[in-house]
Amino acid sequence: MDDLAPLVERARAGDAAALEQLVTAIQDDVYGLALRMLWHPDDAADAAQEILIRIVTHLSDFRGESRFRSWCYAIAANHLRTVRRGRMESADLTFETFERELHETASAAEDLESNPEYAVAVEEVRVGCTLGMLLCLDREQRLAYIAGEILELDHHEAAEILGISPAAFRQRLARARKAIVGFTSRVCGIVDPANGCHCTKRVAYAIERGRVHLGKPVFGDCLRTTAPKFAQVQNAVRRLEELRRAAALYRSHPRFTPRTDLAPAAIARRR
Repeated sequence: MDDLAPLVERARAGDAAALEQLVTAIQDDVYGLALRMLWHPDDAADAAQEILIRIVTHLSDFRGESRFRSWCYAIAANHLRTVRRGRMESADLTFETFERELHETASAAEDLESNPEYAVAVEEVRVGCTLGMLLCLDREQRLAYIAGEILELDHHEAAEILGISPAAFRQRLARARKAIVGFTSRVCGIVDPANGCHCTKRVAYAIERGRVHLGKPVFGDCLRTTAPKFAQVQNAVRRLEELRRAAALYRSHPRFTPRTDLAPAAIARRR
């Protein structure tokens, strides 16, 4: 059942209000995919804007042979495969270089726990770090992991979105999952308390490097909804069997939303 089908039909028939509702309904999904691919909210917003424009201008091409969101994800995946590398992608992260950085410490200790923004900063470290892990995968594996593990799409639907066979999708997902699980099992203190990297210990370093600004979370105020649940998420993840813990980290992310409404500019391109 496609919950957006009625809106699609009305929008295709020229209903301006329906088109606005349709783009609004999908923009967070598109932006969330772009953010997980590119890490930085500004790069993600730029990519999402282009994707929404393509969706709106090619709306007449949608034949209803798949869910509308799946069709949108396919357009997004095609764009994100070739989009110019963002500012974080340009760092050419690998799991090895990322792990080395996670062992670095701030040059000076700070008393941060009493700061009212501390919990949000810890959540920002968690989200930023897990998104950083995705950048250690190549784009094709990253797309497969997002589709299969984070969005939890059926393998046949995910394969169709990525334009590959289900067998090829499963192979890509398996390689990506192995890399992410191996890294988190060895490094992440949420997954295993015996590991050396803990979000609370990374806040001072992240502030020193300019990646976290107290009171101004780079990923937006959506972090304020999940920050109070940090301990709950940590406990829930640790109760899972090892192979399921990494995926649970990603699924516990907030629903990412762009800082500005992307719908008006996309809709304007159709008029």
